[in-house]
Amino acid sequence: MVDDDVLEDWFCREVLPLERSLTHFIRRNWRVEDDVTDLRHDVYELAISAGRGGLPANTRQYLFTIARNHLINRAKRARIVSFDLVADLETIDREVDLFEAERHLNARESLRRVHEGLERLSPRVREIVRLRKVEGLNVQETAERLGIGKDAVNHQVMMGMKALADFMLGGSGKVIRPKFGRRHRKGGEA
Repeated sequence: MVDDDVLEDWFCREVLPLERSLTHFIRRNWRVEDDVTDLRHDVYELAISAGRGGLPANTRQYLFTIARNHLINRAKRARIVSFDLVADLETIDREVDLFEAERHLNARESLRRVHEGLERLSPRVREIVRLRKVEGLNVQETAERLGIGKDAVNHQVMMGMKALADFMLGGSGKVIRPKFGRRHRKGGEA
């Protein structure tokens, strides 16, 4: 039995942020617009009741499964199982994750940007970043493979990752080498 305070915290932290997606899901699969708010509240009530027995590991899947089942039960009770009332119930299971396609597109775009950013790096820095961050070699292994010192590996990875982050955030993505302090001549001239 889940404590009421824990249940309330879970509901506010994990369920309520899904309200917009849940409303969209119900609206898409239930054609009577006036019922949408009531159906959403029914789903919340069912989620809280079931949550008293134990909180789910995946709140999103749990909530949308409850919503799907509730829509099916409502349609059965009304004895109206038509496509005018409930839209394509067979596809609802696959639509539990409403943003999956968008996440895939965003991930592909990010991957494309990372690849483009890596291509902007000098060949040496690109190779070191690839070995360390893509292939997962440690500093020692990278240094041995390239025949350079560990300090050089660390320094070049740092510069490469800064340039890559700069590019991902809309900058030029160029490696900026640290400027060493100039020696000042007498009279303040450089």
